[in-house]
Amino acid sequence: MLNLPLSALEQRDDFIGRHIGPDAAETAAMCADIGAASLAALISETVPAGIRLAAPLPIAAAVPEHEALAKLKAIASKNVLKRSLIGLGYYDTILPKVILRNVLENPGWYTAYTPYQAEIAQGRLEALLNWQQMVMDLTGLELANASLLDEATAAAEAMAMARRASKSKSNAFFVDSAAFPQTIDVVKTRAKYFGWDLVFGTAEEAASADVFGALLQYPDKTGAVRDLTDTITALKAKGALVAVASDLMALVLLKSPGEMGADIALGSAQRFGVPMGFGGPHAAFFATRDEHKRSVPGRIIGVSVDARGKKALRMALQTREQHIRREKANSNICTSQVLLANMAGMYAVYHGPKGLQTIASRIHKLAAIFAAGLKGAGYTLRTAQFFDTLDIDTGDKTTALHAAAVAAGYNLRHVSDTALGVSFDEKTTRDDVVALFGLFGVKADVAALEASVALPASLLRTDAILTHPVFNSHHTEHEMLRYLKKLQNRDLALDHSMISLGSCTMKLNATSEMIPVTWPEFGDVHPFVPREQAAGYLEMIDGLADYLRAVTGFPAICMQPNSGAQGEYAGLVAIRRYHESRGDAHRNICLIPKSAHGTNPATAQMCGLDVVVVDCDENGNVDVADLKAKAEQHKDNLAALMITYPSTHGVFEEAVKDICATVHAFGGQVYMDGANLNAQVGLTSPATIGADVSHMNLHKTFCIPHGGGGPGMGPIGLAAHLAPFMADHAVKPTGADARSHAGQGAVSAAPFGSASILTISWMYITMMGGEGLKQATEYAILNANYVAAKLGLHYPVLYRGTHGRVAHECILDIRPIKAATGITEVDIAKRLMDYGFHAPTMSFPVAGTIMVEPTESESKGELDRFIAAMTQIREEIRKVEQGTWPADANPLKHAPHTQADVMVAEWTRVYSREEAVFPLAYVAENKFWPSVNRIDDVYGDRNLFCACVPMEEYSA
Repeated sequence: MLNLPLSALEQRDDFIGRHIGPDAAETAAMCADIGAASLAALISETVPAGIRLAAPLPIAAAVPEHEALAKLKAIASKNVLKRSLIGLGYYDTILPKVILRNVLENPGWYTAYTPYQAEIAQGRLEALLNWQQMVMDLTGLELANASLLDEATAAAEAMAMARRASKSKSNAFFVDSAAFPQTIDVVKTRAKYFGWDLVFGTAEEAASADVFGALLQYPDKTGAVRDLTDTITALKAKGALVAVASDLMALVLLKSPGEMGADIALGSAQRFGVPMGFGGPHAAFFATRDEHKRSVPGRIIGVSVDARGKKALRMALQTREQHIRREKANSNICTSQVLLANMAGMYAVYHGPKGLQTIASRIHKLAAIFAAGLKGAGYTLRTAQFFDTLDIDTGDKTTALHAAAVAAGYNLRHVSDTALGVSFDEKTTRDDVVALFGLFGVKADVAALEASVALPASLLRTDAILTHPVFNSHHTEHEMLRYLKKLQNRDLALDHSMISLGSCTMKLNATSEMIPVTWPEFGDVHPFVPREQAAGYLEMIDGLADYLRAVTGFPAICMQPNSGAQGEYAGLVAIRRYHESRGDAHRNICLIPKSAHGTNPATAQMCGLDVVVVDCDENGNVDVADLKAKAEQHKDNLAALMITYPSTHGVFEEAVKDICATVHAFGGQVYMDGANLNAQVGLTSPATIGADVSHMNLHKTFCIPHGGGGPGMGPIGLAAHLAPFMADHAVKPTGADARSHAGQGAVSAAPFGSASILTISWMYITMMGGEGLKQATEYAILNANYVAAKLGLHYPVLYRGTHGRVAHECILDIRPIKAATGITEVDIAKRLMDYGFHAPTMSFPVAGTIMVEPTESESKGELDRFIAAMTQIREEIRKVEQGTWPADANPLKHAPHTQADVMVAEWTRVYSREEAVFPLAYVAENKFWPSVNRIDDVYGDRNLFCACVPMEEYSA
């Protein structure tokens, strides 16, 4: 080692080897096993030469972890932290450290996937059930979902749900003019492409409107709180559905939307312990009445039973979702905000009803004291009844007062040239009130005003909230710590074993990438602060945008979409706006291959496009002849093609450039779904291939963790001609004054979506460098081909490319096994749990198959363990084929096995206890025990129950 040059000892690119699983020796062995002369030779055999990049990525060399952290810390220090009392849906809050350390900073929580395999996800399913119960209690409604992306998009979803459920023949939707401006912005965008008219007015004026639905804000943007009962009654009498956008902290004290008759309640749970983060990520809540349960967007957690009759949790009513119903789905929602919902739910668990009432009462008390002092000093308040926010007439002193507040360390809301707004929060103290009195020239004693209240008794809730034992049992830190650990122990995440879900890219979420997320320099910034206070954020975002330009080849990046599905929507909206600008608004046909992810057709219909399905050939490729025929057939109305590359069948299609050229020739635009970008980076790019716009799943390719079902980020890259049509924002601009897209409607609540987690992708790319990113792609392809070669000996690999290679994932066909034995892909998925693995993706994109994506981050040792498990399972299936084991009573049909199974006094099964739970030697070294047996999905949907189970039933 002493003879090595200094450059080799400096370890500048050390992180690349930390991120990528196989080392040099393993790489050579794996290449030999699959018959590739080298890794470079494998890539040449896999990626078509016609789409390969001509030059390396224009991204600097790798930076060591500690240097990258120091560099980002220096950027973060450019953010100016002040006490932001701006409100408008974003408020400073205090995240209990026990939740910070054991949920937000815990890979056992943040590296889990959406709980499709419920038997190994009971922990976060219980946490989400707590969330749903909390939302139901506070909103006064019977059913809540497991979170949506943000308040503004939740409002847009409520509008769409109202249209589905309302019997009104009206084409209009009423929007409270006092709703948050960012919500109005998003609702306008969404309504336009559904073809609905919007009617604006005061909440009182809504009563006389002839509409299919209405959105009311409570409390509204001015802070005003009014009883909406009469308005809601009048609207419902005409057949409208009424949605109330609200605030969970306010609802701790206020009469609930459900009590006032609302059909839907929605809003942000950000102030339940989730940092502002310059706009996100935050969990939106969404609740409704039981009669509308099949119209609800997003996931719902329900209670069922397992094979032993034990209560068990699962995702309910999945037949509503986009991956089943495609263009007929309730929504294109895929990722939600599970990690943030779990944090907010745990905030309620930790504080309990009394703790929340204390916090909410303190917030209101401070606001009421401030209001009383202002009135005593002669100020006129525009808000008479309020919870935490008030608008103040400040006349010609407005500009001076606002500037003085900033200088003193406070950001107030600039309402107009003659008014300011102030919103109080959990961090507000009496010292803040004293300081604000000084700024406004108020000479008042806080103690003398303590009797102040600005809410009449008629607006206060009288019902009990959060009465379930879970909200009344874990108020000491020890109890909370142990409860969180108990739930974590029930879930399988990346901290236990690889999760090879196809099309999901469950790669390493490195610790150094995660650390900046909880820095206060990023967490404590309100999204609507003056730009000069967010200089660090803007520098980081611009730097990440430059990285993504290099990766995609597109000159423009829109960072606003806060999920992959939102990215799809933002991309298609840009295409629609582009066609409109050219007088081609009639172009409404969207070509989508049969193999596409369900979000594609769901998104297309949300944009007012008619879906025309394109066939695939026997090799899994887009049927080029069918595509050309349909493009020509619809040439006068062709708007777009939505295509995933490499395809969802796991192959690089040779004809992709021809496909793009065909669509362009007939006047259409090409939208590339970025789900499989992990197989492109550094080797090819969407722009090189011929796409016009593409979204990037930062929670896949660029290492933002999946969080058990969110958060995610789905920024889009756009060609120059589409750049003027990407999303802007009504409250804060997304770029310089001269930006070409100024004034375009928003698609998400915050200007830069879930900005605080962009730091994760910035760190990943900085530490990998351009060469490291290319290597990551190469190893993703190597690992997939290694798995395909090994498992292809036991299960047919459904699709391969021209040279017999797969891309970054492969599909294993289980249909012949099912035909011969009755063993299904579900049985294999459940049996894998006994081997300590989460199943690959089931029945997508082909029913009766499983799709495996190992990612670049898994070592040969971990791949070999997975291969051994799948191989042993195939041997078990052979025992069924041979009649050694009955078709209906074997380890696969009984899987997963729990401790309760092996503890029975008399074992009567045809296989041994050891075969049940320790089928291979490695399993015993690190056994993961599922906490429930196989769950009965049918029972759960037929007996829908989506609230916390009474404790006595758990005990039983």
